[in-house]
Amino acid sequence: MSSSAVDQFPVRVFGGPTALFEYGGLRFLTDPTFDGPGEYVTPGGPTLAKTAPSVVTPADLGPIDVVLLSHDEHADNLDHSGRALLADVPLTLTTPGGGERLGDKATGLADWQSIELDRPGGGTITVTGVPAVHGPGTREEIEPLSGQVVGFVLTGQGLPTVYVSGDNASLDVVKEIAERFAPVDTAVLFAGAPRFPVFLDGALLVLDSNGACEAAQLLGARRVVPVHYDSWAHFTEGHNELEAAFAAAGLADRLDWGRRA
Repeated sequence: MSSSAVDQFPVRVFGGPTALFEYGGLRFLTDPTFDGPGEYVTPGGPTLAKTAPSVVTPADLGPIDVVLLSHDEHADNLDHSGRALLADVPLTLTTPGGGERLGDKATGLADWQSIELDRPGGGTITVTGVPAVHGPGTREEIEPLSGQVVGFVLTGQGLPTVYVSGDNASLDVVKEIAERFAPVDTAVLFAGAPRFPVFLDGALLVLDSNGACEAAQLLGARRVVPVHYDSWAHFTEGHNELEAAFAAAGLADRLDWGRRA
């Protein structure tokens, strides 16, 4: 892949939905999950089985300025150690409901609502909450079943545009985001094609590999960093399926798997 996409800034990918990147002088962490393998009960939902540990611990990360949390209600997006980490982070951006549940350091963002963050060297970063649908159908149909989710778009003067999808299964939502923000320089796309036979008839709850390709095309994404495709038993597609789908679509040069340590 040629330079301009990957060299904007490195993204460190730790397993599951958790990634770390520095942007505009601030350090951002997505959906913190650091607990070990085991079973995690979701109130009112299926039990989640984690199959592999994170490649780091919270102590390895150094200071985090902002957590971008797609939602707080599922253990594969926020687990026990992730919740503990939030206490040491100045700001967590999440869903409106999560902003109420997680305390004073958390701020919920509604659709298209923005917050300005001061950059250490002057200037600001704008973080905009963008829609996400955690399953098939409309938000009104899905949110009572699988919960509220938010994605994020980061922009700033002289900075690349970054999209963090969160647990989104809707390409219609991606089209809306693209209409406002495309082309996107870096898309951190949650994928993995998670399904449960006993929940919503086994429908996709987040994008599958082909959907991630289509999202990349809609966004005009110059770089795609896949996350949320490994370490959990309910992910039905992984690295190989993503790699094959992007290759088949002629988009292999846009993939960046992130540094794993």
